[in-house]
Amino acid sequence: MALKLYQFPAALGLPNASPFCMKLETYLRMTGLPFEVRSVTDPRRAPKGKLPYIDDGGTVLADSNLILDYLKGRYGDPLDDWLDAEQRAIALAVQRLIEEDLYWALLYWRWFDPEGWKMTREAFFGTLPGPLKAIVPNLARRGIGKELWGHGMGRHRPEEIFAIGMKDLTAVADFLGRKPFMMGERPSTLDAVAYATLANTIAVPGDGPLKRHALQYPRLADYCGRMRQRYYP
Repeated sequence: MALKLYQFPAALGLPNASPFCMKLETYLRMTGLPFEVRSVTDPRRAPKGKLPYIDDGGTVLADSNLILDYLKGRYGDPLDDWLDAEQRAIALAVQRLIEEDLYWALLYWRWFDPEGWKMTREAFFGTLPGPLKAIVPNLARRGIGKELWGHGMGRHRPEEIFAIGMKDLTAVADFLGRKPFMMGERPSTLDAVAYATLANTIAVPGDGPLKRHALQYPRLADYCGRMRQRYYP
């Protein structure tokens, strides 16, 4: 029985507009584990109230990182078994930079920068019927604002938030360098993480400070193209 992956529907011209959903789908594609995608539009009924989550033969688990740990424990770790202890530590540090810092700057751009919000509102809520279209987007936006404030990123001025995100993007570009994949000649779990967030920064419609800054590093766009061609042909 194939594992079931519950995630948001595809949007913004990407496999998924959620970096965490896209990370998990990319990982499953990279490892070749059989899975079925189940699209969910309302995450409130999901475990922990967030997407993605999985159902693996009755084992239901939420949070993309906990899911990755579970999958590696149950099915092996084919993507990272070639990394030594130091490389694993470095990969984890880069993952934290991407998911615990850059992601929040990206989230701010999508939900509170005028250009980003215009894109997000249409992509996520454009098909809602009239009355809901007037209410739901602002409720969702208010919830995202509380998350940003609680994290701390939302307490900064817009120019400070974008400066933080740009610094992160530069660090990721410098770390990638001329390597085909983040950790070297072979793909690893870090590539599922990096590709999902970078594609959600670069390969989306609209414009914004983070996208413009990322495109100053052609290696990032080339990397996204390489990953897409390999895993989403």
